[in-house]
Amino acid sequence: MCRLLGVSRSAYYDYEQRRCNCPDDLHHRQLLNAVQNIAKSCDYTYGSRRMKRALNALDYRVSRWKARRLMQEAGIQVKHRKKYKVTTDSNHPLPVFENQLNRQFTVARPDQVYVCDITCIWTQEGWLYLAVVIDLFSRKVVGWSMSSRMKATLVCDALRMAIWLRRPPPGLIVHSDRGSQYASKAYRNLLKAYGFIGSMSRLGNCWDNAVAESFFGSLKQERCQWRHYQTRHAAQQDILQYIAVFYNNQRLHSYLDYKSPNQYEAEAAKSIKAA
Repeated sequence: MCRLLGVSRSAYYDYEQRRCNCPDDLHHRQLLNAVQNIAKSCDYTYGSRRMKRALNALDYRVSRWKARRLMQEAGIQVKHRKKYKVTTDSNHPLPVFENQLNRQFTVARPDQVYVCDITCIWTQEGWLYLAVVIDLFSRKVVGWSMSSRMKATLVCDALRMAIWLRRPPPGLIVHSDRGSQYASKAYRNLLKAYGFIGSMSRLGNCWDNAVAESFFGSLKQERCQWRHYQTRHAAQQDILQYIAVFYNNQRLHSYLDYKSPNQYEAEAAKSIKAA
């Protein structure tokens, strides 16, 4: 072919490469459109690694380098994380649980280990406090509660939601930090009533509850720090949408081989059933 055209082999392949990468190429435009749609659906939070996985799931066989180049061409800027206020108050006389989890963050089945934590989100009306319960198996948020006050009721309501949704068996390990809400009598009585095993991080060691800390980092990096909530109600609605619609159902999680928590649980359930 090259001889017939009267050009060298290298010149021909260089032409083909430039032609395929031409912005007017249909496939290239489809790729750019897919990248823009993915970026918009994840609220511009995916870096090149997750973008590659999302494109692969749509049957676009691209490398991470290619995904990064497409993002640059589309003018997509990824959001970055800020630092946040610490909410844990471990300086209290209440009894605490031993660290049963001991950083064993990988579990074999759903509803074996839950991790819990509290964070705060600023609104023009003041702080909004969010408590979550996460299943370590799938990193799914299985319970949550929000309030203007950081009381024991906040964490109890989040755990009650998880119990209502999941019906976990007795023997479930429920891990948290040493905050006074998790050391309260109401919370300890709730664990006892369902036969759950309480577990707490070591004093001043945030890495003992790294999965919950990581979720809050994602929530704030990908959503809250880019919002200016006028009311607590507005923040509640936005956080609810992030957890129930985006995080649990759509967000690609690196720990889950770039599947969403719901997808990971669904595939695990099929495997168990087939076995």
